[in-house]
Amino acid sequence: MTHRNSTSRLPALAALALAAAPAMAQGQSSGKFNAVWIFVGVFVAFVFIILLVVVGQFINLYVQALLSNARVSILDMIGMRLRKVDLRTIVLSRIRAVKSGINISTSDLETHYLAGGRVQNVVSALIAASKARIDLDYGTACAIDLAGRDIFDAVNTSVNPKVIDCPNPAQGRTTIDAVAKDGIQLKARARVTVRTNLPRLVGGATEETVVARVGEGIVSAIGSAETHKNVLENPDRISKAVMARGLDAGTAYEILSIDIADVDVGDNIGAKLQEDQAEADKKVAQALAEKRRAMAVAQEQENKAEIEKNRALVVLAEAEVPKAMADAFRSGNMGIMDYYRMRNIQADTTMRRSIAGDAGDQPRPQG
Repeated sequence: MTHRNSTSRLPALAALALAAAPAMAQGQSSGKFNAVWIFVGVFVAFVFIILLVVVGQFINLYVQALLSNARVSILDMIGMRLRKVDLRTIVLSRIRAVKSGINISTSDLETHYLAGGRVQNVVSALIAASKARIDLDYGTACAIDLAGRDIFDAVNTSVNPKVIDCPNPAQGRTTIDAVAKDGIQLKARARVTVRTNLPRLVGGATEETVVARVGEGIVSAIGSAETHKNVLENPDRISKAVMARGLDAGTAYEILSIDIADVDVGDNIGAKLQEDQAEADKKVAQALAEKRRAMAVAQEQENKAEIEKNRALVVLAEAEVPKAMADAFRSGNMGIMDYYRMRNIQADTTMRRSIAGDAGDQPRPQG
């Protein structure tokens, strides 16, 4: 009976399965459709998050620039980021420029940044020049900055002139030494007040040239003075003489004034030079005297040698006398009496010489 019941239930179960098959197929297709939408939703959310992260880092600067009337688009910011440009420096510099009444495009700022320039320094210089009513355009400021000069310091020097010590103590000298016509040395210190000449800043000479020219002018002015007292009485004549030379030509500065801070009296250079000259003349005279003495000694030695030579000749001549006498005896030109007479004369001459040599200093007897 159980077997019969189970057999009768088989058609019913088959019918139920056939009825449930379409429902199951419909459920599976709806499940696949939901999975696709879930994937699309996740992808859209992921893209939205990425865009939010990318755009979010520009939102603050974008809003800040927009509220400052210095609008910078999001695409420009993304492009600058891709070009490895400091986005904050460019945007904030543009905001500062626009707020100061200077219209500089983002492209110009980015170009100067990529060229290796200091954008913030240039913008600060332009703002300072505009407030001080100094004519300075953006191109000139960029050229000065790229040349290695501090454009902001140059503008400040144009507004507030600076003082340069002459000579520069950093170079190891504290005074400029010069000698007046009377030979007295003077030691001077000067202060030069200059301001920047912006049109000549590129290619113009630096502070070292100004200091060197002023030092040369001071030396020339002191050297042309008749006496050192004239310089001590009127130090301003040095300043006037130096200012009249136009020492700021070709430099990056304009000299406003040259003030003599101090003038001290140094050594008597003229006396030292005369002393050195006298010493040199004495050495020359000594050398000439020594030369003459050496020549005299040499001449004396030559004379002595000549005397000895003549004596030798006399000895040779005297040696010929006996030979001549012998020849005279043999030839009969001389007799024995002539010989004795000659000997007597020689003895008499020898005696006279001996007497004259012994008593030559005593008075001879009269009578």
